[in-house]
Amino acid sequence: MEFLMELGVFAGKALLTVVAIITVLIALFGLIAKQQKGVGKKLSIENLSKRFSSYKEQLGAATDPTGAFAKSLKKQQKAEKKSLKKKSSEANKKPKIYVIEFEGDIKAAHVKNLREEVSAVLSVADKEQDEICIVLESTGGMVHAYGLAAAQLLRIKNAHIPLTICVDKVAASGGYMMACTADKLYCSPFAIIGSIGVVAQVPNLHKLLKKNSIDYEEMTAGEYKRTVSMLAEITPKGKEKFLKQLDETHGLFKDFVGKNRSQLEMSKVATGEYWYGYQARDLQLVDEIVTSDEYLFSRHDSHKIYKVSIEAKRNLSEKIADAVSLTLDRFTQAFLQKGHDSEVTQNFS
Repeated sequence: MEFLMELGVFAGKALLTVVAIITVLIALFGLIAKQQKGVGKKLSIENLSKRFSSYKEQLGAATDPTGAFAKSLKKQQKAEKKSLKKKSSEANKKPKIYVIEFEGDIKAAHVKNLREEVSAVLSVADKEQDEICIVLESTGGMVHAYGLAAAQLLRIKNAHIPLTICVDKVAASGGYMMACTADKLYCSPFAIIGSIGVVAQVPNLHKLLKKNSIDYEEMTAGEYKRTVSMLAEITPKGKEKFLKQLDETHGLFKDFVGKNRSQLEMSKVATGEYWYGYQARDLQLVDEIVTSDEYLFSRHDSHKIYKVSIEAKRNLSEKIADAVSLTLDRFTQAFLQKGHDSEVTQNFS
């Protein structure tokens, strides 16, 4: 028993030492990374048409032991090459679909990339035949942040380039503010759509401070510089003004949606509620029930499809810091999981 106890203590000390060393390395590389930030961003372009064709070729060849599929494919490719030689390149130029993905958080942080992605695509898109498709996922967030994100999509409409938006999971509140700008708006059967409303949550600790005899004074210049706050007493006048501001923001939200989807009956949809895909279609919040995969796959024969994204360039120290952090996370999870496996069994029912 004494031997086992000593072994356990040794193992514990060794573990703490390893964790301490890794923590120091993460801090060191993190500091270096901060000092070397600003190395710029790069434009990433993926040819989705080639990806779809590659799947077809690989799976077709693998499931056809006779080789007939491969022979047929080669004949088809030769015929296409001959056809291209006979006809002018302009006559055979396929229209393009540029795909941009937007995954929104409460601050709509991705808008930093969205504005550059939109600028990049607008610089080459042909308004006569090309299209831009936004694959959108967002539960909404800050009004001003999503207002800017929606404005980026309006740039596409103002350039007279068809804008398609696909929602696979959710486009609610600020997310729907963006989605409603589409010329064609699609969603999956159970995507969450709507939530055309405004909410504000303000915890107030004034009674707690008062109970503990803690004074708090808030000095302002301007009658409505601060209507409600976390620590000061919320007055009826301040609350009334705050609610009025919420109503005004809701009015702006409804006006924006109404201008972009004039077919909506605003009194029914601007209640702050959300609906699932089929319900949203019946209310004309969306146009059709189609997933982004289904939509893009259905177009890959007639269009060239490119996924466009802006990625931050990472220097060596940032890559090392990420690798060390990932290693530590995996080590910690594996260590904790061993303890849980012997004690906890989880079931889905």
